[in-house]
Amino acid sequence: MTVGTVRPGGRTARVRAAVLKAAADALVEHGFDRLDLADVARRAVVGKTTVYRRWQTTANLVADLLEDMADQSSPRTDTGSVTEDLRANARLVQRTVTDPRQGPLFRAVIVAATCDDRAAEALRRFYAVRIAEWSPCVTAAVARGELPPGTDAAEVIRAVSAPLYYRLLISGDPLDEQAADRAAAAAVAAARAGAYLTVP
Repeated sequence: MTVGTVRPGGRTARVRAAVLKAAADALVEHGFDRLDLADVARRAVVGKTTVYRRWQTTANLVADLLEDMADQSSPRTDTGSVTEDLRANARLVQRTVTDPRQGPLFRAVIVAATCDDRAAEALRRFYAVRIAEWSPCVTAAVARGELPPGTDAAEVIRAVSAPLYYRLLISGDPLDEQAADRAAAAAVAAARAGAYLTVP
């Protein structure tokens, strides 16, 4: 069993929840490079031995935090319109990464993923969950005739969020609802033009 991935109930679940909240608080305040298991234990009011025994490393703790975030993420919207569905997706990403708490947290876990393989794998799993959650919007749009047959649903969902993460991590350009709506509209237009057809 992978460290930090069990989902027990009772006291163990409460300890896990307290530690993950403390880890998120520490990441928001100090970033990954200053994340410390002893500090997390202090913040969570949990014995250091418990934290070290269960998570062992800060990377393991970040990976478990990402898995918990994936489990708690918001469900997809289903409006019956691919344009509206993908706009809702883009606005959800935009709200999340500009949130005073969630934004710095995402930056911190992305930094962690650049320097630790387990954190990187956890980040990939996190986004795989999100893509799988929202891909049915595209699949349904194909069935309704809004998008061409053979459209790769996962690629369309990636295309919605990619410009937003570029603004967050690279360009520093405004990351507002207008940017979110533009990203969604561009993805829909490209999908309708056949840009995301599955290659045979």
